[in-house]
Amino acid sequence: MKKVLTAMPPLMALICAFPAAASAGGGEHLDLTNHFVGFAALVVFVVAYGFVMAEEFTHLRKSKPVLLAAGIIWAMIAAVYANHGLPHAAEQAVRHNILEYSELFLFLLVAMTYINAMEERLVFDSLRAWLVRSGFSYRKLFWLTGVLAFFISPVADNLTTALLMCAVVLAVGRDSPRFIAVACVNIVVAANAGGAFSPFGDITTLMVWQKGIVDFWTFFLLFTPSVVNWVIPAAIMRFAVPDEQPAATGEVVVMKRGAKRVIFLFLCTIATAVSFHNFLHLPPMVGMMTGLAYLKLFGYYLKKTFDRKTAYERRKADSSQLEIGDVVPFDIFKNIARAEWDTLMFFYGVILCVGGLGFIGYLALTSGVMYVEWGATQANVMVGILSAIVDNIPVMFAVLTMQPDMSMGQWLLVTLTAGVGGSMLSIGSAAGVALMGQARGMYTFFSHLRWTPVIALGYAASIWVHFQVNGSQFSLPPLLP
Repeated sequence: MKKVLTAMPPLMALICAFPAAASAGGGEHLDLTNHFVGFAALVVFVVAYGFVMAEEFTHLRKSKPVLLAAGIIWAMIAAVYANHGLPHAAEQAVRHNILEYSELFLFLLVAMTYINAMEERLVFDSLRAWLVRSGFSYRKLFWLTGVLAFFISPVADNLTTALLMCAVVLAVGRDSPRFIAVACVNIVVAANAGGAFSPFGDITTLMVWQKGIVDFWTFFLLFTPSVVNWVIPAAIMRFAVPDEQPAATGEVVVMKRGAKRVIFLFLCTIATAVSFHNFLHLPPMVGMMTGLAYLKLFGYYLKKTFDRKTAYERRKADSSQLEIGDVVPFDIFKNIARAEWDTLMFFYGVILCVGGLGFIGYLALTSGVMYVEWGATQANVMVGILSAIVDNIPVMFAVLTMQPDMSMGQWLLVTLTAGVGGSMLSIGSAAGVALMGQARGMYTFFSHLRWTPVIALGYAASIWVHFQVNGSQFSLPPLLP
């Protein structure tokens, strides 16, 4: 630690010693793209994201490297600006990024809390048990889990949906690793495709909606391209599914008291967020936080009307397996505590890292190359390909920060490609990464890579269908000026 502190002053002196490039915007914004700090920031971000991509092997949580990288990048930027007599410029830029993050953070926190509450009330376990005991063949389960993943992910999210469907596949196909591998690929593609046509289905669509570029109902124009993106690979992969009948089980899971009302309140919360945004022009997270109050008040009702003895006897009679949670009253704060905090911290690091690179000037350069020299269509198709290699969150945030001048059709295109492009590799989406851990040894990077050409065919077909079905949108300007 002493060595680090001793090395800091010479490092800061080195950062400040390099002359800044010509400033833009009346001297309020320095162009640091050819400055030592600019190059150092790129290196820091690339190294940090390398650790993120290697999370499966290092078991280092993805939030840790990007949090450190964000602090280093902005510290270097602030040092240069302070040296040039602009001590508050970096501060104002950081506050702007934090405002964007806070809206995303509060929105996701409420959504995660509702998902956790439904999980605690055994909503997902009940659905899983029904599928397992239904006695469907492998091929029917292949299609059924795909359909459910496609239609649940727009409401829940693609990660939660993929984990739920994978649990079904593992329970039913434990004697057929070949079925598990193909079914997991199908689930990842379906969940990502389903999340692409809904503001609630993926972080990228949520960011686009909260930015005000695409309104709530316009997202559903992507429904047909999303269906094509999933159905084409699924229709080809089904031939690899064993034509066998797995043994059904008698597992029955009874949902806890209030489960259906929690689902209803979640739908009411979504309606509140949409109404606040569309009619009152308030950020969607205000509606979500209001919806959190619905759940908190209902949780208070469940707690006050909870009868420990009756609950124990009822659950013991209805289910062969009694869990500790069956005789514990509903606690809303436990559901909040179980939110994906690593993911939420990861978003903070990514937004500040990308925001820092944008403040340095690299995103303007990238925008000039991609959206001016290449053209919007080629650039937006490349966004989807990059999403499979890196991650769709920083890529989409970079596009939103660049704010290229595009028609509504092009904004829908980049929303589609960023949402479904990650399906081409197992590491390209949170759903794929999570399933590699859940179905370890059966669903792997290479088992997914085997189907990448087929998934890429669906990716190309969905883009073509978008141009055919939504051609009129390419002449319409986006909502933001």
